[in-house]
Amino acid sequence: MAIEERQLETWANHPSSKQFTDTYQSIRANLLDPAAPYPVKNVQVFLQGSYGNDTNVYGDSDVDIVLQHTGAFYYDSSRLTPKDLEAFKTIYPKDADYGYPQFKQHAEAWITRLYNDTRLGQKAVFVPGNNGRRNADILVCESFRRYNSTYDSYHNGVAFFSGGKRIENFPKQHSDNLTAKHQATNNNFKRMVRVFKNMRNSMIEKKLLAEGIAPSYFIEGMLWNVPNDRFFGNYREMWAACFNWVNSNDPSNLTTGSGMHWLVRDNENVCWPSANFQTFTAALKKYWEM
Repeated sequence: MAIEERQLETWANHPSSKQFTDTYQSIRANLLDPAAPYPVKNVQVFLQGSYGNDTNVYGDSDVDIVLQHTGAFYYDSSRLTPKDLEAFKTIYPKDADYGYPQFKQHAEAWITRLYNDTRLGQKAVFVPGNNGRRNADILVCESFRRYNSTYDSYHNGVAFFSGGKRIENFPKQHSDNLTAKHQATNNNFKRMVRVFKNMRNSMIEKKLLAEGIAPSYFIEGMLWNVPNDRFFGNYREMWAACFNWVNSNDPSNLTTGSGMHWLVRDNENVCWPSANFQTFTAALKKYWEM
């Protein structure tokens, strides 16, 4: 029996975000303090994740913040023509004097000085909540460029290292694409993302799904691929239309919300492992039919 419409409507609602907004504004101000040991003029601070994408649900706790150094960049030049690769090397003949290793060292030292009990993780610096401030994860990263065929055409992203491997991502394109999708679906896309995320949380609570199988980033990407005309009708109709489309299409053809990576691939650090994708969709079907 399908989940009742009123439950889906509750799950689709956007919870209050004031405390999370206050947390972000407070941390952002500290990260942009002129007293910071890194060059603040070459830094951007912005939200990513559920709060940055306006898809947060009641169970979300951490605020995901990006601290990006823009004074240098990593790059992928594999798509450049030989002529344009030579031109690129002429324009950028050597590495930047101040790059990611120095920035990361200075940023982590500054964050640790600002907040007590911080933890340096593989991907982010964890800042525990205190006095009304929510927990926060601060991703310290460098600008990244994925070049097209010419040296003056590229996609802007961010890069950081985890486990000795460089990870490249495109959080602003992801956020922009989700917003465009929301507007193109009569403001139903992000509501449906919240429904799927709340279903995931409910399944985890009921021991029907393990933690970590379906991160919000991948759920957003999965639904971003669904055609716009599936996001109309009541919530039960929308859910069924979206799920049936996902379930009947080849997952290897899906991309992330940024459109810059494949969504489902094995042994790729920015992709959803195929076993986890299949586990999640199977659990959704079972839960819907309970």
